[in-house]
Amino acid sequence: MTSSLQPALPLATDLHTNISRLREALGDSPDFITRLLDVQVTQDHLSVALLYIDGLVQSESIHKHLIEPLLNVQATEQTSEQYCGVHEILQQTISVGEIYEAKYDSELLNAILEGSTVILIDGFDEAFFACTNGWEKRAIEEPQSQTVIRGPKESFTEDIRTNLTLLRRKIKSADLRFESMKIGRYTRTEIILAYLDGVSNEKVLNEARRRLKLIDTDSILESAYIEEFIEDKGYTPFPTMLNTERPDTAAAGLLEGQIIIMVDGTPFALMAPVSFFKFLQSSEDYYQRYDIASFVRLIRYASFFVSMLLPSLYIAITTFHQEMLPTTLLISLAAQREGVPFPALVEAFLMEITFEVLREAGVRMPRVVGPAISIVGALVLGQAAVQAGLVSAAMVIVVSFTAISNFVTPAINLAVAARLIRFMLMLLAGLLGLFGILFGCMFILIHMCSIKSFGLPYMAPISPFIPSNVKDIFIRLPWWKLITRPLVLTKNVYRQRPTAKNPKKK
Repeated sequence: MTSSLQPALPLATDLHTNISRLREALGDSPDFITRLLDVQVTQDHLSVALLYIDGLVQSESIHKHLIEPLLNVQATEQTSEQYCGVHEILQQTISVGEIYEAKYDSELLNAILEGSTVILIDGFDEAFFACTNGWEKRAIEEPQSQTVIRGPKESFTEDIRTNLTLLRRKIKSADLRFESMKIGRYTRTEIILAYLDGVSNEKVLNEARRRLKLIDTDSILESAYIEEFIEDKGYTPFPTMLNTERPDTAAAGLLEGQIIIMVDGTPFALMAPVSFFKFLQSSEDYYQRYDIASFVRLIRYASFFVSMLLPSLYIAITTFHQEMLPTTLLISLAAQREGVPFPALVEAFLMEITFEVLREAGVRMPRVVGPAISIVGALVLGQAAVQAGLVSAAMVIVVSFTAISNFVTPAINLAVAARLIRFMLMLLAGLLGLFGILFGCMFILIHMCSIKSFGLPYMAPISPFIPSNVKDIFIRLPWWKLITRPLVLTKNVYRQRPTAKNPKKK
């Protein structure tokens, strides 16, 4: 990626010329700081300039490790040659990380914009820069969108270095590798590709590198940009990459052979490849007893199908297949709908769209009043609509339970996909009844079987069927039974000794 200086020009030997060119490239910005120093080297005094952007650097570090050492430098007999003396003095006196050399103004400009401090010396056509970045950043907090009752209470932040540290704390192995690259002509956003060497699939890793290198865009502001650029099939409501703000979830993915893509400036990391079943699993499934975790996971699957199918089933049965209902229930529903002026399809669409508006309003409103508006609004509007005869009480119950079931899905992007599919199935149910729902479900299933995530079949390990991997799909077996990793992700099959037995048995 190129910088704002076009083309890259060699540095001049005149100090003020170099400063003027950099200041002009930054548009004479008021946060561009220039500090001139007079440094004694041998019998001469050199003019030295420190250049940095206020707010991107640690001012205390600059004063302590750059300015004070340079002002207090002492000439020695070894500095007889001017250039060697300056170079040695910089290496021996400055104590802030490593010092890098640069010969072009574009290199210096990129270093300044990344939070480094540039050191220019009058009479030299080479410059140096030291890493002094230290902007304000959010502290490590509890996850906001992926909460658990039992488990770690820390989440990724917008600072990518902090996120790397959180992963290092989870996986203390030299095989944990990070590959850095910058994407975006203007933003120059740092992207980190993380993987566990010897565990991750090499083909998946090479494919991820290839797709990331092909991205050519002006800006990357969030990991969603990367997700849309590199995902396998863009024209599908189903997500093919899992995003997480939990370091423990990312670490678990690495240990199973997945790759992690982290983007500077966002707390959400991307995980790939993934199957459909990963989106219905929660990190808390592995922090509590396997029987309880299996029960909760089955409830999660049931809730996902309810959130997709319940309104359409209600429409189909009440419109076309009344004979499927018990007589008492049929009479009750008919009595409720006696004064409703709309057919069941229009009634369902009216309530669903109303609830979607309330949901969006609750998210966009200030946090203090948002939940109150959504809850009170749903109660008041629902009750008022029933009393006004616009909708039936049964429809309010169906829509409410559907919405509650949708919140059970751990992955928000899969919950949104279920909401979109729900409207399609409602339309088919209103036109063709149960046959329309059956046709829609068959189309969705065929579509899901055609999706891949970095070469991994989306419905694996059910299609294709891999018996050894089913032990952690619908239910979770005890940890001492989970001997192997998912075979479709890695060739390093065993996560524990193949002969491992239940430690509770003697």
